[in-house]
Amino acid sequence: QVRLVESGGGLVQPGGSLRLSCLASGSFAVIKTMGWYRQAPGKERELVAVMDRTAIATYGDSVKGRFTVSRVNAENRASLQMNGLKPEDTAVYYCNAGFISQYSEYLEVWGQGTLVTVGT
Repeated sequence: QVRLVESGGGLVQPGGSLRLSCLASGSFAVIKTMGWYRQAPGKERELVAVMDRTAIATYGDSVKGRFTVSRVNAENRASLQMNGLKPEDTAVYYCNAGFISQYSEYLEVWGQGTLVTVGT
């Protein structure tokens, strides 16, 4: 069982910055990918950014050049630095991890979500 705990959401003005963090704990063999998805009211969940163990990152088109994902494999931790925030970035942000379990299965787990609100 893997558990993800997110932190760092909140209210920020347009153009501002926030940093989200996600920490994985539990029993697993290896975490393959860690990253972030978001879901705005009335919209489907979408990719924000994900990084594999070799530090290759994939970003959603709407956040390229503004957001940066990073991770520390040894600490099972991932972060999302969000700069130049826009009102349309307002959403619940979910941490996601793809991992190999103790039984050699590939599984995915989601965090509980953290709300990011961009506005005045």
